[in-house]
Amino acid sequence: MTYLRIILILSFALGLSACTSSSQPTPTPTTFPPTATTAPSATPTPIPTATPLTCLTQPGRVDSGELDSTKPPQLFMIYLPPCYDQNTSERYPVLYLLHGQTYNDNEWIRLGAPSAADKLIHSGKAPPFIIVFPDDRYWNLPPGTAFGERLINLIIPYVDQHYRTLADRDHRALGGLSRGGGWTIELGLQHYEMFGALGMHSPAIFVEDAPYIEDWIRAVPSNSWPRIWIDAGDQDKELGTIMQFESLLSYYQVPHEWHLYAGDHSENYWSAHVSEYLQWYAEGWVAESSTPQP
Repeated sequence: MTYLRIILILSFALGLSACTSSSQPTPTPTTFPPTATTAPSATPTPIPTATPLTCLTQPGRVDSGELDSTKPPQLFMIYLPPCYDQNTSERYPVLYLLHGQTYNDNEWIRLGAPSAADKLIHSGKAPPFIIVFPDDRYWNLPPGTAFGERLINLIIPYVDQHYRTLADRDHRALGGLSRGGGWTIELGLQHYEMFGALGMHSPAIFVEDAPYIEDWIRAVPSNSWPRIWIDAGDQDKELGTIMQFESLLSYYQVPHEWHLYAGDHSENYWSAHVSEYLQWYAEGWVAESSTPQP
C-alpha cells in the first residue's frame, strides 16, 4: 500500500515601515483607515498518487493450451488470476485439477473453479494462483493409459516454462475428482517430492493400483508427506474403497484431512464444495504470499 505525505506550505507577509525628515514642518497627520493586506497564498504542488489497477476487481481469465508434441495433441485449459498480465514480474503458485471419467478439461470450469478462485483472491482469503486443467478425454483409448506420464514429464514442465509459476514443490498442488482423484493418488504417492498438497475428491481408485498403494505409502519418508485432503459423499458409489484408502493412511499415521459429507458421486456434489476445495489448497500459500497490491 502506498502511503502519501501531505506537505503544508506556510507563508507569511512582510510589513513595510516609512520614515519622515525632522527638518521639515511636521504636517498634521491625516488618518486613513487601515487597509488589510492579504499575503499571497502558496499553492501546494500536487503529489502524484498511484493509480489502482482496475484488474484488481476484475476476474481472471481462462485460456486454452496445447502440446503438439504428443499424438493426439495434449490439451489443457489454464486459469490466470486477476492482474496476471499487468504484474509481469510476479510469479504464482499453481494448482493442477484433474477431471472425471467421460469428461474433459472444461469440467472443473463448468463446476465453477475459476469464479470461486476469483472470489477468494478478491476477498484476500487466498493469494493469486494459477489453475491448470489438463485434458484426459482419451481415458478409454490407448493414449489414456499414458496420461500420468504426460502430466509429470510434459505438462508440468511446459507450464513452468511458459507461464510465471513458482516452480517448486511448496507452490505446486495436485487434485482431482473421481478418475482424477485416482490419478492424484497414483501420481501424488509416486511423485510426492513434486507436490506440496494432494486433494482427492471422491477418488475412484484404479483397480490396477490397489495392490501397490500400501507399498507407495510406506515408501514416503515420514517428514516428506504433502498436505492431504480426502472427501466423499455418504452415498458415493466409491465410498468403500475410499474409506479403505483413508484407513491405510490412518494406520501408517499419515497426516490427512478426511471429510464425509451428504451427497453422491455427481457434479452436483462437487460443485457444492468447489470453493471449500480451493480455499484448502490456497491455505498452504497464504502464510508466505500476499494479495495483489496497487
